[in-house]
Amino acid sequence: MASTRRLAAILAADVAGYSRLMGTDEEGTHASLMEHRRALLDPKVEEHHGRIVKSTGDGLLAEFPSVLEAVRCGVEVQRCMIERNLAVPGPERIGLRIGINVGDVIVEPEDIYGDEVNIAARLEGLAEPNGICISRRVHEQIRGKLPYVFEDTGPQSVKNIARPVHVFAMRAEAIAALPMPAVPAAPVVVPLPAPAGAPRLSIVVLPFANLGADAEQQYLADAITEDLTTDLSRIVGMVVISRTTAFTYRNKPVDAKQIGRELNVRYVLEGSIRPSGNRIRCNAQLIDAEADAHIWAERFDLHADDLLWLQDEVTARIANALDVELVQAEAARPTANPDALDYVLRARAVYNRASTRETFAEAIRLYESALALDPACVQARALLAWTLTGRVLDQLADEPAADLERAEALIAEVLTAAPRDPIGHFARAQVLRAQSRFEEAIPEYETAVALNRNWVIAIAALGQCKLLAGAIEEAIPAQEQAIRLSPRDSHIANWYWRIGMVHLLKSRTGEAIEWLQKAQRANPLLPGPRAWLAAAHALAGDAEGAAAELAEACRLGDDRYSSIARFKRAVAYGTKTQALAETTFFAGLRLAGVPEN
Repeated sequence: MASTRRLAAILAADVAGYSRLMGTDEEGTHASLMEHRRALLDPKVEEHHGRIVKSTGDGLLAEFPSVLEAVRCGVEVQRCMIERNLAVPGPERIGLRIGINVGDVIVEPEDIYGDEVNIAARLEGLAEPNGICISRRVHEQIRGKLPYVFEDTGPQSVKNIARPVHVFAMRAEAIAALPMPAVPAAPVVVPLPAPAGAPRLSIVVLPFANLGADAEQQYLADAITEDLTTDLSRIVGMVVISRTTAFTYRNKPVDAKQIGRELNVRYVLEGSIRPSGNRIRCNAQLIDAEADAHIWAERFDLHADDLLWLQDEVTARIANALDVELVQAEAARPTANPDALDYVLRARAVYNRASTRETFAEAIRLYESALALDPACVQARALLAWTLTGRVLDQLADEPAADLERAEALIAEVLTAAPRDPIGHFARAQVLRAQSRFEEAIPEYETAVALNRNWVIAIAALGQCKLLAGAIEEAIPAQEQAIRLSPRDSHIANWYWRIGMVHLLKSRTGEAIEWLQKAQRANPLLPGPRAWLAAAHALAGDAEGAAAELAEACRLGDDRYSSIARFKRAVAYGTKTQALAETTFFAGLRLAGVPEN
């Protein structure tokens, strides 16, 4: 299903007092909610021609082609829920809150977006238990057409919506007075099928514990938990349990296997903070719920002078590490009959190694295998395009023009199907950068970062593109941020290399050699850093070192280092960068023995 804009009625529902219910009886509440979903909510949405877009631990989001059908569905669900709760003791009753709005939305295969969706969610929050709130536009479209009376509660200010929302409410008493609608037949005598296996990249972030003496520091632990839940959900392919559900496990012993079964997730993240003076120590552990085994752990010691900075820093570091660790763990799971996602995960794991001709070739082969099984897989297309552009920019492609042509075709397909796909925008930026269209590439990189603020590869690439465009000093902070957030990253050699480039272009030759040598040690098979190191050695008067590095650059890379003219045809810089390169990088290559033509 391609992404598109269309008019839709949006219904948002959640369970009132869900945390209290789960705190009292986790298993009973979960089982009851699943039974309501199976026997009432899902059939009613289908009966009224709606589509459940997504569900969370305590709620769901649905879209309908008709406002009338959406409101009928909401009222009938609430009336049936009141009836179903009659035989349930008061404290155990599950009461829903429902909000309904209508408007233009962006529709993608697995989600819907836009202000109208946000307003539906805010209306849900304004509804009382067993009640419904609708927007004025919904009320105008159903007035005189449905036998329901909604009370005008006037304009209401709601979070993250600039203008007040005019709200109409139908209270529980009014709904209870309605006649019972037809109830979908519930196959209660038929045992439920065994649940499907947990999604492969599925995780719950348990509430971080505050191990300090100051109870007021709990807000920081909670903020880290919430930010991690949000940031992990931005990672492509990740399934993250809502914070509302996760917080029901606060202050309870961690039984990873039980949590995995209850929430149908493969991984559990737990952690803690411990303030000490002006520093805060944060510990995090990733647990394989199926095996009840720790597969990753990290400790961060940071100054507490700026708690907002600390919160963002810890969240970003953990999110980056988990993106790598979860992919590695899933790729390592034995699978007798791999599907497209298995091949995608294996390819991502291969690409997370240091850049070489072999790793690029293997990752591309695996992505092609994924597309052979599922030609419509947007994720495989986007990641394949990224990998092809990476091979070109790392100077490891035998046929760079063919790689870029294939990448461009894949990117067009990806962004047609999913216009907000961050990898699609990143890959497009890479193509534009490879074509020396730096000013056009920068907004695409910025879009990728906006969609996933902690994506260090995109952050670093944006800095590099600004360097090439002429904003040279902006490159170093971006590379330093990437290094800080992902200090063990397999692509760290590229970030060292870019810092070395800046220093050489600014005639800081000694500092350039230091950073370029770090890049060489981090990935000895990358030709670019060696060429720049050859130029730096030559400028510093080390002819022997320059010759050795130039020989390695020529052996490892393509033919761009055979002459200055050939290099300039392969790589074009912006006017300011080109002028600096003439007196530094190209001057050094000439001293190292690279001919003009």
